[in-house]
Amino acid sequence: MTVRKRQSRAREIADIDFAPAVGTPAGIEVISLGDLRERAAVHMSDERLQAPQRPAFHHLITLSSGSLWHTVDFTGYALEPGSWLWVRPGQVQQWGDLDDAEGTLVLFEGDFLDTATVAAARMDDPHAPTLQVPGPEDRRALETAVDHLALEFQSLGGISLEAHVMVLRHLLAVLVLRLAQRTAPVGSPAPDPGETFLHFRDAVERDFTHTRRLEDYARNLGYSPRTLSRAALTGAGVGAKEFIDRRVVLEAKRLLAHGNQSAARVAAQLGFTSATNFSKYFHQRTGQSPIAFRAAVRGHSSEQGGSEASDAGRPER
Repeated sequence: MTVRKRQSRAREIADIDFAPAVGTPAGIEVISLGDLRERAAVHMSDERLQAPQRPAFHHLITLSSGSLWHTVDFTGYALEPGSWLWVRPGQVQQWGDLDDAEGTLVLFEGDFLDTATVAAARMDDPHAPTLQVPGPEDRRALETAVDHLALEFQSLGGISLEAHVMVLRHLLAVLVLRLAQRTAPVGSPAPDPGETFLHFRDAVERDFTHTRRLEDYARNLGYSPRTLSRAALTGAGVGAKEFIDRRVVLEAKRLLAHGNQSAARVAAQLGFTSATNFSKYFHQRTGQSPIAFRAAVRGHSSEQGGSEASDAGRPER
C-alpha cells in the first residue's frame, strides 16, 4: 500500500491520502497481504502500520488463509478465510498482526467508480455493514471477482492504459455490487429497514450535531416519537434515542482520537452547551471521561483478542 501521510502532531491518528504506486492507474490498487507485509518491513515499523489511522479512501480486505484482527471505528473484527471487511473513507482503522494472514487488499477512491455504481452499492452509507461472511455460493463469486480484478491490475501490457482503467472500473463495480447485495448482519437475514427508518437515519446523520432530542426529529419528520422508536428497533435493533446517542458518541470518539482539540472544543462541535455536559454525557455512555478515552486509544498499540483500543468490545464474526 502506498500512502501519503498528512502532517500531524505526535500521537494523533494519521490522515492517510491515496497515492498510487508508480506505474499503476490512479484511483485503485490491488495487492496481497504478503506484499503489504513486505512494504511495511521496508517503509515502516510494525508499530506504525498497526497505529490507528483514518484513510480517505476505501479498503476491501479478504483472507484466503490464516486470521486477522482489525479494528474499525473502535470496534474489533475477527477476519477468517472467506470473510470480507469494508473500511470506508473517514472511518478510523487499526491493523492487527499480519504475520498469520494471507489474502487480498483492494484500495480505491470513491470517485473511481461511476455514480450509478456508487449509489447502487451504498458506498456513501455510513451505516453499511463493515464485516461480511458470505455463504458458499456468494463466496465463490466474490473470490472469482477479486481474483479477476487482481489479475487485471497486474496485467497492463497488451491494451492501452485507458482501456485498462475501464476494465478495472468494471471489475471493481462487479465486486462492490456483489458485496452490497450481502447487507445482512452476519448469520441473519436482513430486515427491511422501512421508509420511516431511512428518513430518520438520514436526518440523524444530517442533524446530530444540532440536536440529540428525539422529539425534534419526530417533529421535523412528521412522525410521533413512538413511531420513530419502532422504526429504529426494526431497522437498527435499538431504540431511536439510543440510535441518536450512538451516532453522537461515535463522532465524539473520532474527534477525540483524531486530533488534539480540547474536550471543550469537541463539545462545541457536537452541539453541547458546555464541556461539563459533554463529559457527563460521554461518561454515561462509555464508562470513561473524554480525556481518559483519548489517552487509552492513543496509548494502545494494536493487540490481538479483546484488548483493543478502549471500548472496542467483543470481536464481531
